[in-house]
Amino acid sequence: MRKLLTLLAACLWTSVASAATLGDDGLHKETWMRDTFKDLREDLDEATAEGKRLLIMVEQRGCIYCTKMHEEVFPNETISQYIEDNYFVVQINMFGDVEVTDFDGTTLPEKEMVKNWGILFTPTLIFYPKEVEDGVAGMDAAAAVMPGAFGKWTTYNLLRWVVDEGYLGDENFQKYHARMIEEGGLSD
Repeated sequence: MRKLLTLLAACLWTSVASAATLGDDGLHKETWMRDTFKDLREDLDEATAEGKRLLIMVEQRGCIYCTKMHEEVFPNETISQYIEDNYFVVQINMFGDVEVTDFDGTTLPEKEMVKNWGILFTPTLIFYPKEVEDGVAGMDAAAAVMPGAFGKWTTYNLLRWVVDEGYLGDENFQKYHARMIEEGGLSD
């Protein structure tokens, strides 16, 4: 009986320890997320100065797919470390009121910017190139967009494909992902 109680306590502790943290806004918070003024030009400059890529994560309170990403994908050590090492991540609340300044200078509350960008689903991950031309709007500047929740290795391979600038080459993401599965045997 004592062993059973110890095992149950360990399982409970593990599930509590791995649960995603929720902020006051009801969104999941990760240690690798940045709290910025949400000026995308400044965020891109800071990401570049750190040798990282800018990644915008659009999420909303109560999103079951956001929860899936934060509880099943991001806790994976390989993925979380890759994000920490290679990305400057800024979270945007789909229904939030914090002002966001787009690359083209447009300043709107989060909920209006998300609408302006045409984002319908959460989570939506928006990956940016190393440089963005002046006057280009956020969605037009994106190197890649991931609307919705995907499994661990699809997400990991997309993170790698963007860092490797695969979007500039002849191998689209689907072919890259298939090759990575074949080479490494990792699939969702």
